[in-house]
Amino acid sequence: MDRATFACSTAFFRDYSSSAQGTFSTGHVDFIDKIESFTYSDFFRDYLIPNQPCVFSEKFTDGWSSRRNWVTWGGKPDFDHLLQEFGEAIVPVANCDVKEYNSNPKEQLPFKEYISYWKEYIKNGYRSSRGCLYLKDWHLSRAFPEQDVYTTPVYFSSDWLNEYWDAIAVDDYRFVYMGPKGSWTPFHADVFRSYSWSANICGRKKWLLYPPGQEDYLKDCHGNLPFDVTAPGLQDRNVYPRYNQSQPPVEIVQEAGEIVFIPSGWHHQVYNLEDTISINHNWVNGCNVAIMWCFLQDELAAVQREINEWKDPMDDWHLQCQLIMKSCTGIDYKEFYNFLKVIAENRISILENGLDDEASAKNTPKAAISTLGSWSSSDLIASSSNSVWSKRGREEHPCWFWGSGGVNHMAVLSLVESHLLYVFIA
Repeated sequence: MDRATFACSTAFFRDYSSSAQGTFSTGHVDFIDKIESFTYSDFFRDYLIPNQPCVFSEKFTDGWSSRRNWVTWGGKPDFDHLLQEFGEAIVPVANCDVKEYNSNPKEQLPFKEYISYWKEYIKNGYRSSRGCLYLKDWHLSRAFPEQDVYTTPVYFSSDWLNEYWDAIAVDDYRFVYMGPKGSWTPFHADVFRSYSWSANICGRKKWLLYPPGQEDYLKDCHGNLPFDVTAPGLQDRNVYPRYNQSQPPVEIVQEAGEIVFIPSGWHHQVYNLEDTISINHNWVNGCNVAIMWCFLQDELAAVQREINEWKDPMDDWHLQCQLIMKSCTGIDYKEFYNFLKVIAENRISILENGLDDEASAKNTPKAAISTLGSWSSSDLIASSSNSVWSKRGREEHPCWFWGSGGVNHMAVLSLVESHLLYVFIA
C-alpha cells in the first residue's frame, strides 16, 4: 500500500457510510486500457472506494496461458486441448432452461461428457432435448493446482475471502465457467455481497447491472426478487408494484480477454452471446467487509422473523437462527469472527516480526503483504476514526451467543475493530 492509497483509505473509513455505497447516476462504465500507467492506487480510489464497476481491456490478460491454450486460432474454445487436460474431471453443470426456486438445477457430469454435449449442441444449431447446459462454479484451481492458467491481477489481489478459505483448506471462491451461446445466469447479487471479477478467456458476455438499492424496485408484492429481469411479467403492476420506479440497468458487453469488475452489492444478470469461457473470483477486503457484515445482519433478521413464534419455547433459538442462516448464506456469525481472526493474525504476524517484503513472502500469505506494503505499525495504527461496524448492528442485535462458551459477537467485533482498524484497510 503506497501513501496515496493509505490516505484515501483513511478518509474513507473516517467518513464511512454504507448507505453511500454504489451511487451511480451516469450509466457510463469506464474502460481501462492503459496497463502501463493504471496503478493499484488508481483502482482503489476510483472504483473500490466508490464501489463502481469498470472494464479492463484484453491487455490485462494477454499473458495468461489459458488465453493461448484454451482457445483456437479462430477464437473458439479449444475442445481438444481442454479434453486432454481435464477430460476425467467431474464438473457442476446447470440447466439454463429450467427454473428451480430462483436458480437453475445442477448436476455433476464428467467433463468429457459435457464437452461431448456442447459439440452436439453447436452441431444441432444450439438446440438439445437436454436443454441449455452451462458449466458453472467449477473450482478448477483447487482441483488442478498445478495448472498455471492465469494470474490474479494486482488490483484484485487483496482478497481476504480466498485467503481465509485457503488457510482453513476447506473451500475457495475461484471459479471457471464454460457455456454455449445462449447460456445465462439469473438475476442475483454475489455471495456475502462480495466483489467479483470476471475475465473472458474467449467469447462475449452481456451484463445487466443494477446499483445497490435498485433491486428493491424489482421485487414482487411478496418481496421476492425476479428470476429474469427481462421477463414481460415485470410490467404487471399488480405483481411488481414498484417496477416502474426502477432505473434501466447498466449494460456492458464484455469481449474476449476483457475483465469486468462487479462492485459489492450490485445485482446482475449475465448472458453468453457466444460460446464462452470465463474465470471468476469473489473477494472481500477492508473496503467492503462492513457491507458483508450488514448483509449478515439483514440475513439473520430475516431468519428471526420467520421463526419468531418459536423464540419462547425453544431454548437454543438464537443458535438455531445461526444454523439456518449458515445453511442459506454459507456463513454464520461465528464463522465471520473466525474469518476476521485469521485475516488479523496474518497481518499482526508481519507487524510483530518486522519482516521485510522478501522475508514476508516466504512466510505469510501474499495478500497480507499487498495490504501492508512497507508501512510500519505506527503508520498503520496512528489514527482513530468512527466505527465501520454498523451502529444498527449494536442496536438491533445486542447479544447473540454460540455454544456453551457464551461468545458475544459484538464484543468480539468491537475488540477486533479497536485494535486492527488500520491493519484491515484494503
